[in-house]
Amino acid sequence: MLSKLRFSTFLAGLFVLLPLHGHAQTPGDPNYIIIDNDFAGPGGTNIQSVIPLLGQPDKATVLGFTVVVGDGWENEAAAHLSRFLEIAGSPETLPVVPGATQPLVNSRARLLAWEKSNGKMPWKGAWRGDAPDFQPPVKPLKEGMPDRKLSSETAALFLIRQVHAHPHQITLLAAGPLTNIALAIKLDPEFASLCRRLVFMGAIVDGNLSQVTQSADYYTDFNFMFDPEAASITLEAPFPEVVSVGGVANAIRMTAEIRDQATRTAGPVADYLRQYFHPQPMWDELAAAISVDPVLVTDKVVAYMDVDLTHGPNYGYAHVWPESTRPHIGERPVTIVTAVDKARFLKTFVKAANRMNTHG
Repeated sequence: MLSKLRFSTFLAGLFVLLPLHGHAQTPGDPNYIIIDNDFAGPGGTNIQSVIPLLGQPDKATVLGFTVVVGDGWENEAAAHLSRFLEIAGSPETLPVVPGATQPLVNSRARLLAWEKSNGKMPWKGAWRGDAPDFQPPVKPLKEGMPDRKLSSETAALFLIRQVHAHPHQITLLAAGPLTNIALAIKLDPEFASLCRRLVFMGAIVDGNLSQVTQSADYYTDFNFMFDPEAASITLEAPFPEVVSVGGVANAIRMTAEIRDQATRTAGPVADYLRQYFHPQPMWDELAAAISVDPVLVTDKVVAYMDVDLTHGPNYGYAHVWPESTRPHIGERPVTIVTAVDKARFLKTFVKAANRMNTHG
């Protein structure tokens, strides 16, 4: 294992770095964002998470996209994202960086074995149906295959390089399983502390009854359950701030009315949104919008959080404690979003989608 000194020497030789210890965040600092997601598609919440980011260039600068396995295979997700970026006219200088193709420990075989004792996981993402155990070649996409080339870098190293280049200025948005984030944490002990904040889609705490009364799928914490070990590693890392956008997003659904408002301005993005419309919760879109504009949050709770790694029915579920009862095993305080300004969020999303047709 590399010592801290040898690891710093390794990084210095691999990257061109700015000073490792940045300054305190000030209002005038840039709002840089990197989104790490399982960009399954076409359409839907994963791809549409791009809209609040690229559709608000006056509020945030996107440094790149890192891709992880989850709702779909990593290579297929990278292809769906690349094709959407082509349709949206996004320049190739904005990189799409391939990442983890498997969770750290979990596997399709392990999940199927877990189900025999603990009940069905309603959505298995890349492992659904008769999927193979490992990533297959990409099949032709409905929206067409992309010509856009992927970055030659890997996600974890890209993330490390960027936070060293922009210390304390990057909001890391994790909208899928946290595998790439955990790998970056384990590769570089300074990675988490050099981020500005982590915003993630997940940690649906106290959603068990809602699995019965509302939706077993929507209240199953897929992003955590797909790679529980990565979620635990991430939640124990020293990010200056961690924000969880979980069950609060379930009540905000993509509707035909929202689609029609978001496609008023004619163009390729409008055509795409109409063709690949999915009436589902706006999970990743909301997390993206909060990453750009935290004022959207109208209520929140701060609690200590970690992930259950025992192989029972709660494997992969988040657990929270107050200060008075927490176990002191590495858990950290997390800001859990409990309410948002829905009207402002939808107005932001609609405006950003129409702007992408105007500006490309």
